[in-house]
Amino acid sequence: MRWEEEEFRKKFDVRLWGRLGRFAKPYTGSFALLILVMVVVGCVDAVFPLFTKTAVDQYMAHGTTDGLVGFALVYLGLAAAQGALVWFMIWLAGGVEQGLVHDLRRAGFDRLQKLSFSYYDKTPGGWILTRLTSDANRLGETISWGLVDLTWGASLMVAIITAMLVLDWRLGLITLAVVPPLAWVSWYFQGQMLAWYRQVKKLGSELSAAFSEGIQGARSAKVLGREDGNGLEFQEKAGRLRAAAVKSAWFSALYLPVVLTLGSLGTVLALGFGTPLVVAGTLTVGTLVAFAAYTVQFFEPVRELARVLGELQQTQTSAERLLRLVETEPEIVDREGADLASAAHTQVHGRVTFENVGFRYGPGPWVLQNFDLDVAPGTSVALVGETGSGKSTLVNLLCRFYEPTTGRVLVDGVDTRDRTQHWLQSRLGYVLQAPQLFRGSVRDNIRYGRLEANDAEVEAAADLVSASPFIRDLEHGFETDVGEGGNRLSTGQKQLVSLARAVLANPALFILDEATSSVDTETERLIQDAVEVVLRGRTSFLIAHRLSTVRRADRILLLEHCHVVEDGTHEQLMTRRGRYFALYTEQFLAEGEKRVLEAEA
Repeated sequence: MRWEEEEFRKKFDVRLWGRLGRFAKPYTGSFALLILVMVVVGCVDAVFPLFTKTAVDQYMAHGTTDGLVGFALVYLGLAAAQGALVWFMIWLAGGVEQGLVHDLRRAGFDRLQKLSFSYYDKTPGGWILTRLTSDANRLGETISWGLVDLTWGASLMVAIITAMLVLDWRLGLITLAVVPPLAWVSWYFQGQMLAWYRQVKKLGSELSAAFSEGIQGARSAKVLGREDGNGLEFQEKAGRLRAAAVKSAWFSALYLPVVLTLGSLGTVLALGFGTPLVVAGTLTVGTLVAFAAYTVQFFEPVRELARVLGELQQTQTSAERLLRLVETEPEIVDREGADLASAAHTQVHGRVTFENVGFRYGPGPWVLQNFDLDVAPGTSVALVGETGSGKSTLVNLLCRFYEPTTGRVLVDGVDTRDRTQHWLQSRLGYVLQAPQLFRGSVRDNIRYGRLEANDAEVEAAADLVSASPFIRDLEHGFETDVGEGGNRLSTGQKQLVSLARAVLANPALFILDEATSSVDTETERLIQDAVEVVLRGRTSFLIAHRLSTVRRADRILLLEHCHVVEDGTHEQLMTRRGRYFALYTEQFLAEGEKRVLEAEA
């Protein structure tokens, strides 16, 4: 299914920001203190032009210096207090910002742990990464510093308007005549900037997904000679992003000069109407100077408010995207009371039953229909068949990574949906075809199967699967760093570490998905011997294309078109000379021919 970035077209959405309130709630005290500090800072800023008025009217106009020292000391004291308040505000807002970013990322990561496999089937990794990095950063920055600027701007504007109307209400109303057109200009430009910024974020997310795919598929691209083609596709995506970013920047760049022009017009009005009043003697020079200062000062918070409102609209895109992730509900949820039922049944005997199970991925074709299977405890079951026959689907349903569309899956006679996901999956051991290791030591990767395990238990698990010999030959033994994704180990070594990790968890049910498909013959034999030891007494399902790896299984199920067409031991199926016999013979001859050619080479 082709994935495309979702579109967001809403204008400023108050309810959306209300939904973000739960992340801001822990910082209510800090926000209240920030608001108080910024109100004081805004009011103090509005006082400084009054000091200028006093200096002009009282000292300059009368040519006296009486009381000037005291005046200067008060001014310096106020400036020092303002500096201290600003320092405190920066420290407090910075702490709130980092706290919010941390909480948003934690919420996103926690949600990712709960989402069903179907979410990852249709969502690119680059999309997710963008939400938890740039979107979370922008939200934390805008909420914390946006509150600072909004409070300061609003307080300063109210204080300036009050001061101007008190000094001369007529000149104050004339000067404020530019506010309505400024409001309209701000509304228009912010709408345009929001639309283009949403487009930029959408295309940026698509580009991040392309980056991620390009990095993961670098080897395949080189092998297939697709470097130039990939470069052209990437260039096309990057070009669309650049064009949208330029358009967004164009509106942002045009908006500020318009605001500055209107602000200058306010100064012109103050000087134009105020100068005749000074000449007529009805207005002091100091008052006119204060008005001129106020007109310049007034449009600074106006610009800041407009900028913050613009950023809020731009950040709304990040909020929409991150909340879409955080609020996504998993398709598979535990039933009410399942936790209590699970707590009462800790032991798993291992009987697995599929009752009339049908399954399909979304609206797609049926992968399984009317499927029935009963597996006795301690039985090893091998699933073989062509690609798409339903092998992986069966084990995914057993693990409850997906749920049946019809019918039910039972463990020890109980529907898996009547237990919690944690109860079931903590009793499973799953070894993947492509083993996934994490950056860290070999010991840490094995311990990932049971975090409370001590060093002796980790080494015992490695001994059980015959991984200890190669581990002890590594430079630092069990403390050797495996590298990113385990890239410092061979595929067979990674598989043995994965097997040891699964064994350490001591699962009642074991799944091996093509565990030997990518290893050499010698390593395959080593893994098979380890698997035989591990699976003893456990119910297990083995998915394999190499039929030589399933000969020791208690039951072999040959699947075709979502149905079991043959069921029995290796010897029974070979005796029947049916479909399994034909597949096994064909593979045996092909592998024998390959060995002969390799020996001759």
